[in-house]
Amino acid sequence: MFLDHFKTMAAYNRWANGRLYDACAGLSDAERKRNRAAFFGSIHNTLNHILVGDRVWLGRIEGLDDSGTPLDAILFDDFNQLRHARDGEDARIDRVLAAMTEDQLAGDLAYSNLAGTPFRTPMRLVWTHMFNHETHHRGQVHDMLSQAELPPPELDLIYYVRSL
Repeated sequence: MFLDHFKTMAAYNRWANGRLYDACAGLSDAERKRNRAAFFGSIHNTLNHILVGDRVWLGRIEGLDDSGTPLDAILFDDFNQLRHARDGEDARIDRVLAAMTEDQLAGDLAYSNLAGTPFRTPMRLVWTHMFNHETHHRGQVHDMLSQAELPPPELDLIYYVRSL
């Protein structure tokens, strides 16, 4: 039940990321990195933050040691490398979900946040948060594309559903 839903969300997530990166590729490197008074400053920084967030959450789900990467870390200064890493992370989401069972989704995830505080959260809400986090920050990039006078792509879930 939940597994099919999250696989759909992963497919939508990959679709939306692809559309967003395609649009961002239409900007010069300087425009992508221009400070636009957004929470993470620029389109490029926000795209890096989305990747950091996914890596942190997927690491927790997979039981990997969290390195404590700051949420504002610039993992990739080069846009093409960042896009390649994004594609890889979207594939990782698919792999992690493919290995997950309904019983795991019905359970809890025990983890510590970046400050070391322990938490226990229902796994289905962890996945919901991860996808919601991406959507939230893609919306910020969408707005910054408008500021760059580049028409932002449609990213709403319903557009993905209608494309199927």
